[in-house]
Amino acid sequence: MQRSGFLLLSYFVASLLFMEILFRIISDNHAIELFSTGLFYSTLFSISLAFLLCVLVSTKWVTLNKILTIIVLFIMGILYTSQFIYHDVFKTIYNFSSAGNAGQVFGFKDTMFRTIKLNFHWILLTFLPAILLPFLFIRNKMTFHPFKKQVVLLYLFLFFLMHSVGILFISFGDDHRANSAYDLYYKSSSPVLSVDRLGLLTTLRLDIQRHVTKWSPSVNIPLPPVEAGGKTEEEKKPPNNKEVEIKYNELEIDFDTLIEKEQDEGIKQLHYYFQQRQPSKKNEYTGKFEGYNFIFITAEAFAPYAAHKEVTPTLYKLVNEGFRFTDFYVPTWDVSTSDGEYVATTGLIPKPAVWSYSRSSKNHQPFAMGNQLRALGYTTKAYHNYTYSYYDRDKSHPNMGYDYKGIGNGLNVEKSWPPSDLEMMKETIPEFIHSESFHVYYMTVSGHLEYNFFGQAMAWKNKSYVDHLDLSTQAQAYLATQVEFDLAMEYLLNELEAAGVLENTLIVISADHYPYGLDFETINELSGKEVDIDFGIHKSELIIYAHGEESIVINEPTSSLDIMPTISNLLGIEFDSRLLMGRDIFSDIEPLVIFRDRSFITKEGKYLSRTGEFTPNEGTDVDQPYIDRIANDVNQRFYVSSRILDLDYYRRLLFDK
Repeated sequence: MQRSGFLLLSYFVASLLFMEILFRIISDNHAIELFSTGLFYSTLFSISLAFLLCVLVSTKWVTLNKILTIIVLFIMGILYTSQFIYHDVFKTIYNFSSAGNAGQVFGFKDTMFRTIKLNFHWILLTFLPAILLPFLFIRNKMTFHPFKKQVVLLYLFLFFLMHSVGILFISFGDDHRANSAYDLYYKSSSPVLSVDRLGLLTTLRLDIQRHVTKWSPSVNIPLPPVEAGGKTEEEKKPPNNKEVEIKYNELEIDFDTLIEKEQDEGIKQLHYYFQQRQPSKKNEYTGKFEGYNFIFITAEAFAPYAAHKEVTPTLYKLVNEGFRFTDFYVPTWDVSTSDGEYVATTGLIPKPAVWSYSRSSKNHQPFAMGNQLRALGYTTKAYHNYTYSYYDRDKSHPNMGYDYKGIGNGLNVEKSWPPSDLEMMKETIPEFIHSESFHVYYMTVSGHLEYNFFGQAMAWKNKSYVDHLDLSTQAQAYLATQVEFDLAMEYLLNELEAAGVLENTLIVISADHYPYGLDFETINELSGKEVDIDFGIHKSELIIYAHGEESIVINEPTSSLDIMPTISNLLGIEFDSRLLMGRDIFSDIEPLVIFRDRSFITKEGKYLSRTGEFTPNEGTDVDQPYIDRIANDVNQRFYVSSRILDLDYYRRLLFDK
């Protein structure tokens, strides 16, 4: 019995480590390394889990024990392979929220099935421990009887002991800098980095724990007023000359009184934080497009190389004739497109491991463009040419102030995968174009992966536009999908001009994420250079276009987090810049681009969190206090964004004041 128990324990440990190592090998992600701290912690926690599994499969029936052991290993195989498939498609790890909405994610079943087909040998290998086990039973290489009570107690003790050893190593054997194993285990969340530094099983366990406990990342708040960027005493003094009086994008909020009255320590903490923040100054661009109609588009997988002078001339025109942003980024977040939308339309960072846009549907959203402009008398509509309820847009978008339509609740477009952006424009433009003032939000889908000519209807439809290009098939297919978006934009501009409102309409376009359905080699091919996989791959285009306006070049680092405050300022909308995590690009607030792993870019250089290295720009020299200050600022913004979502802070702030 002791020998068979030891063999079973060893087999569980070996199987769990085998699947972990295999996952690390086959995951196409430079952030997940084979030999890292995660492999060490995976070993400790695998040994711990193996003791528990041995107890769970030790009933008084030997045959049942064998069946349970096989089932356990098959479940582990399913867990690892499903994460690999999801990661291969979406370039992230699915969390508890995504698993709970698997029916929606399964909307991409064709893409997932193709991934399974292409990687079937790896997937089969993951199930090898479960497949081999029956043969070992048949050959009597692993037979065991039920454990005695004292053995069960011993194994339970060893389970807790090994688990505690793992936690002790994390707590005392690891440095505590950002994105270390300690930081990821206790204080922050970055799924891909967590897999690298803690292992997949530990990452998933933490995700479930945090979901149940409604955990939020921890951070020290508030900072001293000077570091936090609060107004200096000089700025607080009334100016001697009223003609040069400084005006800010801020609302009249008496934080002192709010802090004094507030009983909830979480709310009070946020009051302190926002009281200290520096609001952006009104500037020469404030209200530049006040009274304009406003069309805002989140374009599926739009990238700089989608604006091709010959193939997509309208996109090329919009990029080059509007405001020109030379250093603009659209970071990829945990929940793919939905998080990309959330960042651009709220000016907040998504909370890790939840569907932030879906959860925000129950919260007060006073700064959302739909709510802001509807209050000013605008007709406000939103459209998406895919299933209307996908990512719970039927809840989030009406809450943002829109009359919302997608496929299934009023938007009628031809059934295909993906549907046509051009057809969406033709169906929807008549619903708003003759309104006195209108604001419309579109989420497109024609540019969605996969990029080929047999499973992507828009690529096949527009194949003739790209056949002559000296590019790989995948590169041609991607551009063909963007042709459909280009035709949609051409149609939109023509309709606006025909209705006589083009010159009074502001158009803003940003991507949801880079086209991660492309191979890295294809991205390099389309870019004409080798793209930096940490930062450069997220570089994108921000289109801010108003017909007849002179093109202006902005060279500072900017990101999709800055879109909402920037547009609010351009439209002359009353908002409080302190309450958003992005900045008005045209203000004098320090530029800061934030990525999901807490890497960042400033005017001084780039910080890569997984290595802890800051690369200064040429001719720039920064000290460690500067790096620490920005890193702390980034951590605060993650924390505050999560707490705004969890506590429905805007409602508490603006209704209770």
